[in-house]
Amino acid sequence: MIEVKAPAASYARPIPTALGAWFFIASVSSLILAAIIAAPVAQLFGHPAFAASIFKTFSYLCHQIPERSFHLADHQFAVCSRCTGLYAGFAFATLGYPLLCSLKRTDTPRIIWLLLAAAPLAIDFSLGYFSIWQNNHFSRFTTGALLGSVAAFYVVPGVIDLSAKIRQRKSVPPAAAGGLTS
Repeated sequence: MIEVKAPAASYARPIPTALGAWFFIASVSSLILAAIIAAPVAQLFGHPAFAASIFKTFSYLCHQIPERSFHLADHQFAVCSRCTGLYAGFAFATLGYPLLCSLKRTDTPRIIWLLLAAAPLAIDFSLGYFSIWQNNHFSRFTTGALLGSVAAFYVVPGVIDLSAKIRQRKSVPPAAAGGLTS
């Protein structure tokens, strides 16, 4: 007779935790992007109070200058074009993350890639700030989207690793974790 042993209690299944963490990040980032677009849609359909609450929420994160923001039917997005790029890049990269990387791995790319992705945004901002070159919606959005999409490859593995550590810590009995026993 063949005996099948159940896996040890300390054996952690990384995929459900990783999938849950990825799903959480993908959901939140998609909801944030949807809220950015929902503000002008709400105004368009006669819900100014709802739009105002979205604008108020994002006002803590973005300057919301109308000339630097996208508009939908003459109604401003909740954030500027650069922030729209950051959020959109992050959301789409997060959604596509499992297609490009294994959720089992929690290592991140070398930090140089994040710095290189931030460089075009810093250059675009600096050239506009010092009136050397007038940036536009396209340059703001694309440099923001580049940084946002690269940032996802640091945030997603970090959150997956953190959620696995929290789950592992919860599954360890207090005595094994160094707690006092009676």
